[in-house]
Amino acid sequence: MKIKAIDHLCFAVRDLDAARRRYEEDLGLELDGLYVSESEKIRVARYYIGAVALELIEPNSENSEVAKFLKRRGEGFYLISYRVDDVPSALAELAAKGVSTIDREPRQLKGNRYAFIHPPKALSGVLTEVLDGEFEYGEERNDYEADQGVAG
Repeated sequence: MKIKAIDHLCFAVRDLDAARRRYEEDLGLELDGLYVSESEKIRVARYYIGAVALELIEPNSENSEVAKFLKRRGEGFYLISYRVDDVPSALAELAAKGVSTIDREPRQLKGNRYAFIHPPKALSGVLTEVLDGEFEYGEERNDYEADQGVAG
């Protein structure tokens, strides 16, 4: 498996609106977009710093993985996502090496295929995923922004 680039970094936050104010006002980051992932049970604010995205993620369900993380560890660095050519091939290569991955089949979100490959304990406490495809907000972004009165 060849890692081509870091795609994005995620930070778990309890209050997305408060975190956005800090990142936008204090650090000068410009919001690229907001979206909700029903499958992951999170609300997300996405920014770009060069070619790497930074995501602030807030759980929208108490039984989401992000909510569990916040209860155990508090706010902070949650996930790194590496870009690869092909997620199914990456999973097959890891399986051939005897690596037990969280996902055996890719998930899909926003035009990407992705898979969680190592539990946090295996890679210095950081959840790790691989992905391919191009990020697309689609209609969900527009619906979220309209519901929230947000200009993207």
